[in-house]
Amino acid sequence: MSYIIDRRLNSKNKSTVNRQRFLRRYRKHIQKAVSDAVGQRSITEIDKGEQISIPSKDISEPIFHHGKGGRNSNVLPGNKEFVRGDRIPRPPAGEGGSGAGSGASDQGEGMDDFVFQITQEEFLDFMFEDLELPNLVKRQLAGNEEFKMRRAGIANEGNPGRLNIVRSLRSANARRIALTAGKRKKLRELEAELEQQEKLDPALRNQLRITALQEEIEALRSRINRVPWLDTFDLKYNLHVKDPVPRSKAVMFCLMDVSGSMNQATKDIAKRFFILLYLFLQRNYEHTEVVFIRHHTSAKEVDEQEFFYSRETGGTIVSSALKLMKEILDERYPLSEWNIYGAQASDGDNWNDDSSTCSRILMQDLLPKLQYYSYIEITPRDHQALWREYQEVQANYGDVFAMQQIVDVSDIYPVFRELFHKRTATSK
Repeated sequence: MSYIIDRRLNSKNKSTVNRQRFLRRYRKHIQKAVSDAVGQRSITEIDKGEQISIPSKDISEPIFHHGKGGRNSNVLPGNKEFVRGDRIPRPPAGEGGSGAGSGASDQGEGMDDFVFQITQEEFLDFMFEDLELPNLVKRQLAGNEEFKMRRAGIANEGNPGRLNIVRSLRSANARRIALTAGKRKKLRELEAELEQQEKLDPALRNQLRITALQEEIEALRSRINRVPWLDTFDLKYNLHVKDPVPRSKAVMFCLMDVSGSMNQATKDIAKRFFILLYLFLQRNYEHTEVVFIRHHTSAKEVDEQEFFYSRETGGTIVSSALKLMKEILDERYPLSEWNIYGAQASDGDNWNDDSSTCSRILMQDLLPKLQYYSYIEITPRDHQALWREYQEVQANYGDVFAMQQIVDVSDIYPVFRELFHKRTATSK
């Protein structure tokens, strides 16, 4: 049995393996701290590391120790009361006889909590643990972008690093057998005849024949030995070919309301939600594109910088964003190649009868083409017409449409996890 000892060090010359073991052990504490931190941070600090505090009672290690009872005689160094040979009376039960003390009290001053820092990478790992894009199934062969190597048998030429030793030796052995089989058969016959001649009485031996046999045997052995043990022709190499890798291609449409009804606090909550979504996509899906759409009375496709940091206001026509999403989808993202997702954030306010137009566009033009669409309404008050229209959408497309309400910053992360948690094969 062999053992592999991993002695890798991290950037601070600490054991990487020990740290990973520690993070696994206190996973629940770290997850809670990460969840709390997401709700308290500003937009610019949402992807930084975090300081984790673990109560001292949770990091105690199990130990073996003597229980109550038995006869023990201990003389501690430096005492002024006892000398060697003194008899120490056993203390009554419950008065500190165990010798370890009771430790700090739960009230007042006590032991400090254990505090340590997790890195940005570890913070994001815990933040997006057990999250995924639902229904990621469509695939396309992207042969000109990504390949994987596949073994495709044996070749007579190749890289020395791919030399197949077993097949090479097998080929060499087969070649030697093929080239020397006749000679070895003849050699065995001559050796048998020579042995018979040598068994004869010296008076009956044919010395000339014996000499001729010995010379012929020596010549055959020399010819057999001249056959090389390993020839260039024997070398065999593992053949690897490049196959195009089927990969999942996904696009996420992010729709954010920036109208006048969205005050700055509401916009910040929407931005936090979309930053979480953007970090999640960047971290977990290498081939995922993101389309940013901001809207008030009109919708516009913008880049990442403008989407998160531009200041804009106006009236509210939500359907303008959905119409622009449909146009971009039809123009750039064929259904046969792309997994299509949508996420919309709004305060629920909309212009007159536009909410019914939104539900019609979703049910007729978008949801039949989408893998998943999530809507969050950021408002502490009663729901308005848009929410009620979307409830009807959810009743008809509950497997691909989800909606949640966010009241304040602390709701962002739980709602995000609810919308994108991993689903089992039977869950909807």
